Amino acid sequence: MPTAGTKIGAEVAKFDALAARWWDPNGPMKPLHRMNPLRTGWISERVARLHGRDPAAPDALAGLTVLDVGCGAGLASEALARRGARVTGLDAAGEALEAARAHAAAAGLDIAYREGLPEDLPEGETFDAVIALEVIEHVADRDTFLAALARAAKPGAPVFLSTLNRTPRAFLMAKVGAEYLLHLLPVGTHDWRMFVTPGELGAGLRRAGMEVKDITGMVMEPLSGRWRASRDVGVNYMVMARRG
Repeated sequence: MPTAGTKIGAEVAKFDALAARWWDPNGPMKPLHRMNPLRTGWISERVARLHGRDPAAPDALAGLTVLDVGCGAGLASEALARRGARVTGLDAAGEALEAARAHAAAAGLDIAYREGLPEDLPEGETFDAVIALEVIEHVADRDTFLAALARAAKPGAPVFLSTLNRTPRAFLMAKVGAEYLLHLLPVGTHDWRMFVTPGELGAGLRRAGMEVKDITGMVMEPLSGRWRASRDVGVNYMVMARRG
């Protein structure tokens, strides 16, 4: 597969192809739509607390800068912007970014979307929080990617990642079940071999000068389709890291 830095060309093309239906809550991104309140709520709560703010306040992130790496069409970017954050969305998928810009404009949200890779960010440009949700399992070089996230975070600022654990259960649920049996995701969305265990992610973050400070599993309730935080990290999980 052609690569440039952390980018895998085939992966970018895959998500560009979904751009037109990204914001359809019942379309190919339905799992992300349902997962998004849990992901962004978990992130918002921790960022707010780090800044001594009430996490329940509707503007808990007012004025804080957030970098959303691999933002796609902006599901997480918009959710954080609605909480008052000044969001920069970064992605290598140009068509997904066009969908993001159009949707944000229609919603009256001021989000700065850029096409590019985290390792190409200007030297010294830093943020109050950096997020990369369901991205690291699609990159060519994890260490380069994590080092770029660490550089983009202000001193003491958190870096959040969510991803899929490389377990047999994750293969059955997130690959076979979600793509082939339930058709929750387009076939080929994931390569199980690129899933990342918490141990591997923790080690990569340490090499980037960071340390995992919090971790949660993410579990879907089968009847409601809603996602909740859990101690079970066997399939989906999320971490918060900061410099040690």
